[in-house]
Amino acid sequence: MDIESLVQQWFSKWENGDFLNLPISDNFKHTSPYGTIAGKNQYLSLVEANRGKFLNHRFEILDELYGQSKACIRYTAIHDDFSLEVTEWHYIKNGLIEEIVAYYNIEEKRIEIEK
Repeated sequence: MDIESLVQQWFSKWENGDFLNLPISDNFKHTSPYGTIAGKNQYLSLVEANRGKFLNHRFEILDELYGQSKACIRYTAIHDDFSLEVTEWHYIKNGLIEEIVAYYNIEEKRIEIEK
């Protein structure tokens, strides 16, 4: 499976609530503003414990860049009246996602920048 198809599968599994079958390795590592989760089982346990926060989103893909073993995806995650702008780097190894580094603002209100 090529990297673009793998990334599409990642988002499709999330949209369908099929997080137990995400295309991730046993050594999967996810880093976000909340910290790093190391290991597939630890990651899936966290998702399971927080189903209401993680599931039932849809994703609008805004930008995608693909290399031989990594991809960068910028998207909007949307759930009801909530939306979040996210940029993620996906690192691929042996046909699975080995690591994701996610960037987003976790503050509730936006900072206004003076011009």
